[in-house]
Amino acid sequence: MARMSESEITTINTISNGTIIKGDVTANGDFRLDGQLDGDVTINGRLVVGDSGLINGNVVCQNAIIMGQVTGNISVKELLSLNSTAKVKGDILINQIAIEPGASFSGTCRMIDEVRREAQTEQQDNE
Repeated sequence: MARMSESEITTINTISNGTIIKGDVTANGDFRLDGQLDGDVTINGRLVVGDSGLINGNVVCQNAIIMGQVTGNISVKELLSLNSTAKVKGDILINQIAIEPGASFSGTCRMIDEVRREAQTEQQDNE
């Protein structure tokens, strides 16, 4: 049986329902929130906001599955999934998005490639 190195082991941080955190959170592994977080979230992994999860702040992560509520801007480098119970109020910057029927979203949604192209065009125009 092969041994896993520390870099191959995925860390999963979990905040349970009923827990309230006030302040910013940064994590290198995956993060699941079933409680409340009042602050910004930066995750170098996958963020899961459970049905009872609530974030009041901006989110930056690799992948995200939202089942609860997020009030703030979301930036996801790969895939953002909004489940049917998701409620998002804020602007979204993503590479890919999947939205189930019933999900609620209020804000703008832009693709990372589109923003990059606009920035390159703007830079060329200024030269």
